Amino acid sequence: MKIPTEPIGSIPRPAGLIAAITAPSNGADLKDLYDHAISDTLAALEKTGSPIITDGEQTKSSFATYPLEGLSNLTAEGMVINFEDGHSRQLPLLTSGPFRYRKYAVEYLKAAQKQTKLPVKQAVISASALSLIYPQSGIEGYTQAEFMADLLNECEKDIRQCLEQGAYKVQMDFTEGRLSLKLDPSGGVLKHFIGVNNQVFDRFTKEEQQKLGVHVCPGGDHDSTHSADIDYADFLPDLFELHVGSFYLQLASEPDRVRGLKIIKQYLKPDQTTFIGVIDVLNPTIETSETVKERVLEAAEYIPLKQLGTTDDCGFSPFCDDISTTRETAFAKIKARVEGTKLAEEKLFS
Repeated sequence: MKIPTEPIGSIPRPAGLIAAITAPSNGADLKDLYDHAISDTLAALEKTGSPIITDGEQTKSSFATYPLEGLSNLTAEGMVINFEDGHSRQLPLLTSGPFRYRKYAVEYLKAAQKQTKLPVKQAVISASALSLIYPQSGIEGYTQAEFMADLLNECEKDIRQCLEQGAYKVQMDFTEGRLSLKLDPSGGVLKHFIGVNNQVFDRFTKEEQQKLGVHVCPGGDHDSTHSADIDYADFLPDLFELHVGSFYLQLASEPDRVRGLKIIKQYLKPDQTTFIGVIDVLNPTIETSETVKERVLEAAEYIPLKQLGTTDDCGFSPFCDDISTTRETAFAKIKARVEGTKLAEEKLFS
């Protein structure tokens, strides 16, 4: 396709899998449920016509915490992230060093590649998000500087393994970016996060950086957000300072899409591609292909075609217990994105 289109990552898990995860005492065989969920997700994504697919993050506890699954040096007393509907998510805290990932994203990539011939994209969590697990009070015998050195090494390893395994692209999830401006309106924390993530990206060549991307959104959990009230104008200028080739931006649910597009146009660099969100994952109404087409045509008025792609605003269920969206709705929305992008492409390149 002349206008590339890619998913973000997560797809709602099957009901039986969610039940087994949330009530593990029921004796269900998680491995069988996981295997079926992956194969069913890949097959359904292929049917949407999507040229690039993911495993739907079917076996991750969440997009953010997969590297921590199984670690014994954590405590459940970390930062609390509040969502607009009143629910919250909490990060763990590290209790001792050294810090090492317990799971790497390449594990998910390999499992998906075995079951499809289509290119597979792999999402990873950002170093800046995981930096939040180090306690403010410190850890005796393990300084924050030592932790950060370990964290940067682990994040690089997570990405590099996926590239070496042949991932079509590796996408860093950076949802804490917009949220940081809620915690620190001065932008100091955001600039710090950008710097931390660039320390990882700068370990890769310019060519490798073109296979790396960053996804940002105001959160999308149980059909609720954590930072949609933060002005894009305060966030996007710093975002495009990240040293990657692709940016996946929530826009379909943005109150003023044109304003957002104008900001993107102003700060997008010549070697960067922006994948515009044309699907509102928090809205149960399934977009038509014509709606998507119009959103793409709107974006094309501001973004050079050689730098324009389409995506969904966010993953559909970034946490494993999220049942706010059905699998059927998610696949129908993705199909609309693919078909609508093709319709816009036909018009723009006719």
